Amino acid sequence: MKTRRKIIAIDEKLCDGCGQCVISCAEGALQIIEGKARVVSDNLCDGIGACIGECPQGALQVVEREAEEFDPEAVEDHLARLEARKEPSDAETSRACPSGRMQEFGASPSPAESAGAAEAGALAGRLSHWPVKIRLVPEDAPFLKGAHLLVLADCAAVAYAALHSELLAGRVVMMGCPKFEDIKAYEEKFARIFQQAGIASVTVVPMEVPCCSGLAGMVQKALEAGGETLPLREVLISTRGAVLSDTTAKTPAEKRSAGAG
Repeated sequence: MKTRRKIIAIDEKLCDGCGQCVISCAEGALQIIEGKARVVSDNLCDGIGACIGECPQGALQVVEREAEEFDPEAVEDHLARLEARKEPSDAETSRACPSGRMQEFGASPSPAESAGAAEAGALAGRLSHWPVKIRLVPEDAPFLKGAHLLVLADCAAVAYAALHSELLAGRVVMMGCPKFEDIKAYEEKFARIFQQAGIASVTVVPMEVPCCSGLAGMVQKALEAGGETLPLREVLISTRGAVLSDTTAKTPAEKRSAGAG
């Protein structure tokens, strides 16, 4: 039955599809559809607006209009269906897929690899492990223990020519696309990694395009959920491969201290 009540409205002109609102919606009422956030069904949205503060573009607001009443039972059914549709876990996918077989190459290329690269007039690569996709890297991978972690947007690997020498050397890379993959699942996965792997440092490398804007926020939330206070370095890459900024975000403890002051 419809009634006049508060509900979320989304300005599609402002929405860039980053998916941050989807993460914060406990009812699963928001999804990214054709690159934009949308309310999938009025009866799933409670109208409280917990998602509003998560939108970097200010595209969400609470409005009052005719809508179906909020239905907690429908929410439970919806969340159960979403859970049932989940794909196999990252660990299961990695171990089942031949391309996901874990390998460690060492911190630097072998002398033979370096010599071969020099003869070809190329730089030797600095990749130390396999797999590299966020989805495929097992949370208990031995190369994550005490690692300096590099969370890399897929496109940055192509755009930034100095990736291997400037960012990849000495780091363990996990790469993915925040627009086309499950940000909430990634956030939960990184939180578990931070809880158990003893990560030494975190560097996030997004592209300047709007769909990459949620990458650093996802990692920051995972750090907070995992109880870690590591500084978060963010290196922003332009579509032409230039470094637009290189900053370090404050830890949650530092933010609280600054607020108290």
